[in-house]
Amino acid sequence: MKKHLLTIGIAVANLLIVGGVAGYMVYDRILAPQVDGTEVCYIQVYPDDNTSTVAEKLSAIEGMGNMQGFAPLMKHYKYDERVKPGNYAIRPGDSMRGICLRLLSGNQTPVRLVVPSVRTLDRLAGAVGKQLMTDSATIMTTLSDLHLIDSLGYTVATFPTLFIPNTYEVYWTLSAEQFVARMKKEHARYWNEERRAKARAQGLTPEEVVTLASIVDEETNKNDEKPMVAGLYLNRLKRGMLLQADPTVKYAHGKFDLRRILLAHLTIDSPYNTYKYAGLPPGPIRIPSTSAIESVLNPAKHNYIYMCAKEDFSGYHNFASTLSQHNANARRYQQALNQRGIK
Repeated sequence: MKKHLLTIGIAVANLLIVGGVAGYMVYDRILAPQVDGTEVCYIQVYPDDNTSTVAEKLSAIEGMGNMQGFAPLMKHYKYDERVKPGNYAIRPGDSMRGICLRLLSGNQTPVRLVVPSVRTLDRLAGAVGKQLMTDSATIMTTLSDLHLIDSLGYTVATFPTLFIPNTYEVYWTLSAEQFVARMKKEHARYWNEERRAKARAQGLTPEEVVTLASIVDEETNKNDEKPMVAGLYLNRLKRGMLLQADPTVKYAHGKFDLRRILLAHLTIDSPYNTYKYAGLPPGPIRIPSTSAIESVLNPAKHNYIYMCAKEDFSGYHNFASTLSQHNANARRYQQALNQRGIK
């Protein structure tokens, strides 16, 4: 009898040991914290990812611990049949169970999307495509959709006025169409009644403000000078003068890198040639910065109607109220160009 009880006791003990070992393994691989460090890391999951490729991304994270529980868990939940693309945070102290449940639920973390001030829509598409799951070619196809542009109330020329450079919180999986819809919402938020009233005070629509701001941005990258430049062009508009803005001539030629505008350049027959056609061009010559937009809405008050780059090549300008003053400024700048061999 004693021998029989001893056998039972040993068997029970072995079961407890096996159970304890199994329980520890479950805890160690699935429930225990697996991510060391203090920094939150992120992985991006694409539609064609699977358990194996996501495991590789997790393994590459510095401080990632025991990965043995990942594949069995994901197989149990049939992850390969229900992959949810997104940008997922991997946090210090995360367990494998916590990571798996986050991926399975699609509980992704938003990203900060920077919409930059750029010269062309294809550059905008390129910049945005680097920050989202949607590639730049798909974004550019959407931005070129004439039906979409028309449905939003724009022309091809005015469509760039939709985009307000800023940093926005969005989901990484944002589609090209959703991006445009978000920009429409942000455009409406930016152009509140206060800004619209300021535009009306200058005799401009919001689209015309952005168009003028695009010229201001191309004239100077000095934020403290932008209100001066904006005031100058507004003075010209109010007097019915030609804007004679060199950046619009560069745009008409499709040559943004022109460093010296010659008389031959001024003969191009284009509605963007403000030496030839009065008023503002049909649309912006770039997506302007918000600092330039605000400079048009809040211009410096002065009587200047002429400007010329300073001969010290500092990036600033000499301003003038009379043609004689302007000609003197222009001569100094031309001499400086000649001395440097700039043609």
